[in-house]
Amino acid sequence: MRSDRIKKGSERVAHRALLYATGMPGGEMKKPFVGVATSFTDLIPGHIGMRDLERFIEKGVHTGGGYPMIFGLPGICDGIAMGHRGMNYSLPSRELIADIIESVAEAHALDGLVLLTNCDKITPGMLMAAARLDIPSIVVTAGPMMTGRYRGRRLSFIRNTFEAMGRLRAGKISKKELAACELGACPGVGSCQGLYTANTMNSLTEAMGMSLPMCGTAPAVSSEKRRIAFESGVRIVELITKNITPRRILTRGAFENAIMADLALGGSTNTVLHLLAVANEAGVKLPLELFDTLSRRTPHIASLEPVGDYYMEDLHWAGGIPAVMARLKDRIRDNPTVSGLRMKEIIRGVDYIDGEVLRTVDRPYHKEGGIAVLKGNLAPLGAVVKQSGVSDGMMRFTGRARVFDSEEGAMAAITGNRIRSGDVVVIRYEGPRGGPGMREMLAPTAILTGMGLGDSVALITDGRFSGGTRGPCVGHISPEAMEGGPIALVREGDSIELDIPARTLKLNVAERELKKRRTGWKPPKPKITKGWLARYAGVVTSANTGAVVRAQ
Repeated sequence: MRSDRIKKGSERVAHRALLYATGMPGGEMKKPFVGVATSFTDLIPGHIGMRDLERFIEKGVHTGGGYPMIFGLPGICDGIAMGHRGMNYSLPSRELIADIIESVAEAHALDGLVLLTNCDKITPGMLMAAARLDIPSIVVTAGPMMTGRYRGRRLSFIRNTFEAMGRLRAGKISKKELAACELGACPGVGSCQGLYTANTMNSLTEAMGMSLPMCGTAPAVSSEKRRIAFESGVRIVELITKNITPRRILTRGAFENAIMADLALGGSTNTVLHLLAVANEAGVKLPLELFDTLSRRTPHIASLEPVGDYYMEDLHWAGGIPAVMARLKDRIRDNPTVSGLRMKEIIRGVDYIDGEVLRTVDRPYHKEGGIAVLKGNLAPLGAVVKQSGVSDGMMRFTGRARVFDSEEGAMAAITGNRIRSGDVVVIRYEGPRGGPGMREMLAPTAILTGMGLGDSVALITDGRFSGGTRGPCVGHISPEAMEGGPIALVREGDSIELDIPARTLKLNVAERELKKRRTGWKPPKPKITKGWLARYAGVVTSANTGAVVRAQ
């Protein structure tokens, strides 16, 4: 066992003394040491229930014959960090989480890991660490939040907070109703109710085979989630005994399965960044173009919030991720999973699917998957759009550029009623380097939607979008403005052409004029010049590679 390096032999007397100092009984010293990496915090609704799940994981590890050791990790709530400097830290925290797990697991020679997670950057950070370390690991996602209620209507985070602010500005709701939404949209523990980034990543973790069946959708408040936590604790000891490591599971086939599940569900565009980053750690080549190749032949079969009217609780009762994979069974690769079952075995065990929540592939909501990759002279290395959230009338759109060098500048124009139908809002210098940290643009997109401009105004950015974003919003434009990408050359009033079916994003400006503009361009001063973010800006790569940190 890896842990033998800190507990066997006369030269490890001091090490054992310190382990005994923690209260470890002598009889436990021979057992596998299992690190339980928990992202419990009082700051995030999706994580406040983890103390309970930690107990059940511990019970499972003991039952399986291991010795559990809990250690903590930081977590950032994207919703709370949204719209101010806090969002600069969200994506970079993914790298910190992976580095912390690596540090603790290596320094203490842990034999295996149970990774307890739930929200946006925390789940991919844990997966990156598992792939990098390649020691037996299993992921437990803490589960989605139940929907709120108001006068017979179901409430959810994005529609009834961010978009509700836009509806208030448009005079569609009263301040009293907005206050009711504020109190009722998030009724308790769990990751926000729709197919936003957290729930998308949790679903894809299961689709990749890194968590037990039904883990990705089982509600945070359910006893089922407790049982899954317990069973995960038992199972990690079996994975250690058999030396089943993440790279045996995180194959090219596993990533293709995850991408297809994402496309079928209509998930967050952030998953493109995260799957690329996890694949990088797993040593799997995963080109950005693969997302589009698979999207062309994977139908969108679920209508989940924010695009549709179903929620994660509905997806769970409809059969969960096993049911999604069953719908796609002819396309799915028969990959191994941490459960010990291969994916095709899990599919064969599905005995019920709600046919409206999860339609059949020959009766989809859309013939193509939820995500499209665009290219053109405005995004030579690619850009990403959630096409399942775009209305038919906006799939092709030409408009005039309204250019802003920060999210704050764009928000001032939107809330000041200076954006009109036919505009293309351009938000730049918000990429991985320029932000730094590639902030999400949920506030501007949600308010535009709430104001009724979602079908007449497009938004493009080298930043990214929340999983709650809908409408003609194109993100991840690469190269980013800070690297001198063409988005840095756009000027107020330029014509921009979006054609999602053709997968193009064009700046309708002559090449001669663009060359002239480039000779006069120089990067602006960095927005942040000290601390962790300044260091991050110096080593992070472009969005089309997953915004990963380069090795020095």
